[in-house]
Amino acid sequence: MPQVPEEIFMEGMRLLIELDKNWIPQMEDHSLYIRPFMFSSDEMIGVRPSDKYKFMILLSPTGPYYSAPMRIYVEEQYVRAVPGGVGYAKAAGNYGGAMYATAQAKLKGYDQVLWTDAFEHKYVQECGTMNVFFIIGNTAITPNLDEGTILAGVTRDSTMAVLREMGFNVEEKPLSIDDIIDAYKAGVLYEVFGTGTAATISFIKELRYKDFTMKFDIDNWKTAPDVKSRLNAIRYGQVEDTHGWMYKI
Repeated sequence: MPQVPEEIFMEGMRLLIELDKNWIPQMEDHSLYIRPFMFSSDEMIGVRPSDKYKFMILLSPTGPYYSAPMRIYVEEQYVRAVPGGVGYAKAAGNYGGAMYATAQAKLKGYDQVLWTDAFEHKYVQECGTMNVFFIIGNTAITPNLDEGTILAGVTRDSTMAVLREMGFNVEEKPLSIDDIIDAYKAGVLYEVFGTGTAATISFIKELRYKDFTMKFDIDNWKTAPDVKSRLNAIRYGQVEDTHGWMYKI
């Protein structure tokens, strides 16, 4: 796929938002969701890279993607992505391949799945439509991106920056489900939450792996609510953006 020149991308987005600015929601935790995407537009049927592509931007007024804390099922059979594939990309195929496992988790009463690696089904990766963070002691851990199986989310990056400002040691590294369970049993797994463009900061109140269930008292959480509050304060212009994240329309 060709790279869209930055000036076309940003100026097109600016003009589109200006055109549809009356659709921007004013309610708390609501936003105008911006989705740029590209697809093949060749006038043929076949299996080969396209010679033509269409670039588009959709705008959608949206509320909270997850309106309540989530129950998550740790997936140990099906696979979302493998090294050498396109798990790192915001590609439609990554979501298509996740539908069946997610549907099976929902039949068990869970909202989403937490994917594990393709070889051992041991190391956690990302969670449905989100990256995932674990607060263990005074350390915030999120799976690393080295194998190319996890989306390099912008909200993930922002969250790591905010956590460091809050005094946390932030680590990107492989994290096994066994280590997570051990931390939970030891009483040092304090919080688990997801991050994403639509999901923003989403609390996880329960994790289930096989027959072992981890439950969290989210009413007493401090870290994830603080991260969400700090990110919102920057988004809403209530505090100075010292990171250069904001783009004035």
